[in-house]
Amino acid sequence: MSLLDSVLPSEPTKKMMMNEPVETLFNKTASNLVGKPINRVDGSLKVSGQAPYSAEIHRENQVYGVLVSAKIAKGWIENIDSSALDDIPGIIKVVTDPKHFLRNAQQGGETKAPTQGVSEIFYHGQPIAVVVAETFEAATEGANALKVSYKDETEQAALNFTKELTNAHDIDEKKGSDKNAINGDPEQGLADSAVTLDRFYHTPSQSNSPMEPHATLAYWEDDKLIMYTSNQMIAPCKQQVMDALDLNKDQVQLISYYVGGGFGSKLGIAPESIAAAISAKELGRPVLISMTRPQVMEATVRRSNTRQRIAIGCDKDGIINTMIHDTITSNLPGEAFFEPTALSTKYLYRGENRRVNYKKVDMNQVLSGSMRAPGEAVGMIAVECAMDELASQLDIDPIELRRRNEPEQDPSQDIPFSTRQLIACMEQGAEQFGWDKRNAKPASQLEGDWWIGTGMAASARGNQLKPSEARATLQVDRSKELGIKAIIETDMTDIGTGSYTVFSQVAADLLGLPIDHIEMKLGDSELPPASGSGGSVGAASAGSGVYLACEQLREMLADKVGLYPDTIQLDNGQIKQAGEHNPSVTEAAIESVKNKAEDLKDKVAEKTGLPLPTATDKKFDFTNFHSYALADVVADYDEQKISAKGQIKPGKNGKSHRQASFGANFAEVAVHRVTGEIRVKRMTGAFAAGRILNHKTATSQCYGGMVFGIGSALMEEVIHDKRDGRLCNHDLAEYHIPVNADVPQLKVILVEEDDPYTNPMHIKGIGETAISGAAAAIANAIYNAVGVRVYDFPITLDKLLYELPE
Repeated sequence: MSLLDSVLPSEPTKKMMMNEPVETLFNKTASNLVGKPINRVDGSLKVSGQAPYSAEIHRENQVYGVLVSAKIAKGWIENIDSSALDDIPGIIKVVTDPKHFLRNAQQGGETKAPTQGVSEIFYHGQPIAVVVAETFEAATEGANALKVSYKDETEQAALNFTKELTNAHDIDEKKGSDKNAINGDPEQGLADSAVTLDRFYHTPSQSNSPMEPHATLAYWEDDKLIMYTSNQMIAPCKQQVMDALDLNKDQVQLISYYVGGGFGSKLGIAPESIAAAISAKELGRPVLISMTRPQVMEATVRRSNTRQRIAIGCDKDGIINTMIHDTITSNLPGEAFFEPTALSTKYLYRGENRRVNYKKVDMNQVLSGSMRAPGEAVGMIAVECAMDELASQLDIDPIELRRRNEPEQDPSQDIPFSTRQLIACMEQGAEQFGWDKRNAKPASQLEGDWWIGTGMAASARGNQLKPSEARATLQVDRSKELGIKAIIETDMTDIGTGSYTVFSQVAADLLGLPIDHIEMKLGDSELPPASGSGGSVGAASAGSGVYLACEQLREMLADKVGLYPDTIQLDNGQIKQAGEHNPSVTEAAIESVKNKAEDLKDKVAEKTGLPLPTATDKKFDFTNFHSYALADVVADYDEQKISAKGQIKPGKNGKSHRQASFGANFAEVAVHRVTGEIRVKRMTGAFAAGRILNHKTATSQCYGGMVFGIGSALMEEVIHDKRDGRLCNHDLAEYHIPVNADVPQLKVILVEEDDPYTNPMHIKGIGETAISGAAAAIANAIYNAVGVRVYDFPITLDKLLYELPE
């Protein structure tokens, strides 16, 4: 049963499955708000501190909990001694529940609870208890004082990825984001190729590190659990809580009005959520648990480290015939998730012989799961660095090599692309960046003490549509200039990506209202269920629910006033008839118009002063209709409001056509000739992602993706101690991410595209597309600067120091 099937619509509902290409109403609206770079509608709330995040919600009689984490990597809890807490003022209780506490966080979209039970320790940092106190400070002191004894089996723990490679095992293809695949005879194709490249690439674990730490405020109203929690996907997270605590759907409410970033770490529930719920139940008081930064990094999610083999075979002109992408990733024992590094490898370049193969090793380290652009973010490091090296080997321009290997259709499935603008992205990006002025020969440009180099890489990220639902209500509101407002409701979240804004634009455009006449309600499980924020599906999926709900309202209004829904125009609070009358109109339809006109004539005339014309015969000219105030038409409904729902589901299009966003990243770097220090001087990204809902927020998403690429290329690396499993750099002082001084001025080009196969808005995800290939562009620029290929990321100066040119 899907999330949507559990909610029976009480209002008229517009349903759509994407089984064929569809037109979009955005071509017919008068305001054309969609696409405009308007400011965030919630911006003033955020900069003034009025946007409520989960840890900022306060309830009467609230207390504070602090998680206690395991200090071993593998073993069992023998005893928890709380006697040392007796003399700490404000301590209330040490809460333990070895059966129901979460061992680790859950993956995105799952409807079952994550692994429960904490008596057995699987990784250093695993939460095992909660100290609850009247103040956060007292709870922190108590958590630090709690004494836990273990049966320590750390010596048997799997802590060294390299040593564990021999124990790699097959993945569970039924539960992963990708599948193993083979076309032709890849190994023989490689052996027969005139030119080959065969390399291993290593990428480290990375931390999602959202600005807002994971936090949950839980309290009970009789037998109903209410949780203000920082989650990206409300509907599945609610089901995870239900499963973890054996509750039914009426007993759980999750609220996430604002989420301060997640990047995948908040797709599923994390250990603090169930601990807060259990503690609140035991104490009969609201309990807030906010993870510390070390706890976020130690006990939520990491991106898996990888070892990737890329093998490419081609002829002397660079035409690829063979592409092999084999990957080994890691995760906790019993967990099915693996990093799907080859998602885009399957369709990015031509080649009749192809293989994608995944294996996994079990490690006693924090759960690996989705981190922004799971799969492509690190998989395209390997693929795009290999393509650059192949271009150098063939003495072909890197863009030209990619152009020669542009497939006519998806080479892994023999299905067409819905749209594919990779060449356009490369061409427009190259022109803006000045690619034609680059030095093709490595280590050929020295400016003072700095070697200068440029590099590029393609970007690709698969596009998906997820089931989503929304409600739209038009309601008389005389405090508004036009006397009416629209209320849009869906449990979709805003994690900083601009959901409040872009959905307001969609509704305002379709309903013909100013943006300040839209009231957006998000992030509450009591609202219609949507996809949530993750996987670049949120705007397209949840936005389509909003779109369809508004379309249903348009049809209901057209029926109310006797107009045609396909030519009705809503503009600035007025209902109009757009275009010429429908020549296929029947006599019965004309009679219907006459009846509706007579019914409304007196009411509308009284309120607007505009008489409603009456249709007299089949030659009636619909273009002669007056416009009518939307507020007055809605006032004629019961309770002076009208509601409708929209519901989107994926259909045949997702299988009949390869849907993806494409782009190209360009980078210029400087490498110090003595120290090996690397500075990114400038970056340009060109991306095509269907229609753009808001050029400002889309550009901002691309900025974020490119900055992620800088971090992935040069600095981000989770380091676990191979002796005891401790996370060595568990805070932002030691886990390095790009700051302002690391980031140059970025240039983003949004390449025009319209994709009718994706959804009724013709849009695709863009933020994760910008990450894909960004790190590779920087790595390729470093090679161009100093002639050194690095296969072990991140590229730190020690990996260059002894190979720098004289």
